[in-house]
Amino acid sequence: MSTRSADRPTDGPSAVAEALARLPRVVDLLAARAEEHDRDATFPYQGIEALHEAGLLTLTVGRRYGGPGGTLADTVRVLGQLGRGDASVAVLAAFTLLQHAEQARSARWPTPVYRKLIGESRRGPALVNTLRTEPGGTPGTVARRAADGGWVLDGRKTYCTGSEALAWMAVCARTDEPAPRTGLFLVRGDTEGIEVDPVWDQLGLRASAGHDVLFSGVRVPAEAAIGLTEAGGPRPEAQLAAERLDLAWHDLALSAVHLGVARAAQDWLVRFLSQRTPADLAEPPPASGRGYPHAVLPRYRTALGEIESSLIAAEELVAGLAAGVDRGEPAAVARSSAAQLIVNRTTTGAVQQAVTLTGNPGLSRRHPLERYLRDILSGRVYFPADEVVLDAVGCAALERGARREH
Repeated sequence: MSTRSADRPTDGPSAVAEALARLPRVVDLLAARAEEHDRDATFPYQGIEALHEAGLLTLTVGRRYGGPGGTLADTVRVLGQLGRGDASVAVLAAFTLLQHAEQARSARWPTPVYRKLIGESRRGPALVNTLRTEPGGTPGTVARRAADGGWVLDGRKTYCTGSEALAWMAVCARTDEPAPRTGLFLVRGDTEGIEVDPVWDQLGLRASAGHDVLFSGVRVPAEAAIGLTEAGGPRPEAQLAAERLDLAWHDLALSAVHLGVARAAQDWLVRFLSQRTPADLAEPPPASGRGYPHAVLPRYRTALGEIESSLIAAEELVAGLAAGVDRGEPAAVARSSAAQLIVNRTTTGAVQQAVTLTGNPGLSRRHPLERYLRDILSGRVYFPADEVVLDAVGCAALERGARREH
């Protein structure tokens, strides 16, 4: 659904194939600008435009809306490659793709509102994200009834990935009713009363613009408030199942980004080991001052083999579960949270091992390896704490064991 495809019907499989065919060129462009955006913490507008032109930002728009209907397997494939180019751009793309995929599954956004987003997506890049995080944790952002039946939003959201460039924001807020309800309020990013506070200055993912967003008297039409429910109220099983599916998409999509970053780190490590030729790796020392490359030493090859083996296993895990989720397998959905933990640990370990193998060069700002490490470490904030995931996985194992005994 790039500008090229706006005026003709979209054939799902062929549109996905065309977008995937454009992926290598986009990844090269992202990689060429990643260091600059990381250094200056500037937003990668050119990279986002390239994703739009390639049809990658709308890959998961549902067929019913004229989109390609990309699957989770398609999504993890794309995000893994984007992560090799620029992790910040990959994360920005991930949240937009997740929004479109959720709409394709559940039509949560009212159709007239979503049609506006689709129209903007045809004309140019239209990033969208859900804004939940607040300084106090629970929703302090308040929606008050307006005289026209709509809502007025006031509050502050933190760590809003994409903030300055979001076309639409799905803002989590509570109502000021006697029995408060919590839900999402769909707001255009250029609505009067929205202000971006440029506070994002993190260790990694520095180009992802995770600034604070302030809402001061922001008006929201009545039809743009969705999923309003009383806090602590019962939720039907269908809603819980949909939330589990949403979480599986989230966990596997962002895991793919991590795998892409780790692969980029490995690519750099391979070049380093193949090209670094210290004189002390030759006997007698050559007149040129250059000896054999590090790659001739078994300990380096063994370490590289460990990295390669671990990444293969993690990639197969994510790809297999994504395919299972696409087939509607409950086990694949249930295992996705454990998979993201495994991927996080695997990719972090792989990049840290690459840094250990290369020493000072790996930590130099002249090379991208230290950026890959910072991005990997920073990306962990998009997932629950390890102990939360492990507790849930452990409880599920205990329940499974109890059922077998009976």
